[in-house]
Amino acid sequence: MQLEIGKIYDGKVKGITQYGAFVDIEGGGTGMVHISEIANTFVNEIRDHLTENQDVKVKVIGINEAGKVSLSIKKAVDNPPPRPKKNDSSRSKPNVWEPKKQTPMSELSFEDMLSRFKQNSEERMCDLKRSTDRKNGSRRK
Repeated sequence: MQLEIGKIYDGKVKGITQYGAFVDIEGGGTGMVHISEIANTFVNEIRDHLTENQDVKVKVIGINEAGKVSLSIKKAVDNPPPRPKKNDSSRSKPNVWEPKKQTPMSELSFEDMLSRFKQNSEERMCDLKRSTDRKNGSRRK
């Protein structure tokens, strides 16, 4: 049977490596599912998601000149519905980073104020050190 790119087939996991899994496709050869094509989440360990001899659905996503078949498990399963797109008119302001709102000093405990003071002091000392290092570095040959 000739495999077609874009079609979904039933298969069985035959081998697992650290970079992917080899799947025998029913009625037509073997292909590899790269680690990035196993799940819609980050996959650190393939064996957490697949086991050998497990039945899986795979989608053929590519076949190279040498006949190697690239497969995807995450594209073969029904994807969750896409998030609704926001209209430009619904945006009230551009998506920019804003600093956290500071709580008034009267609401902070002594430990919180001390912690904030230490953080600000360390940031200022780091900036000062960076500034003096740049000045000293530019004078050296």
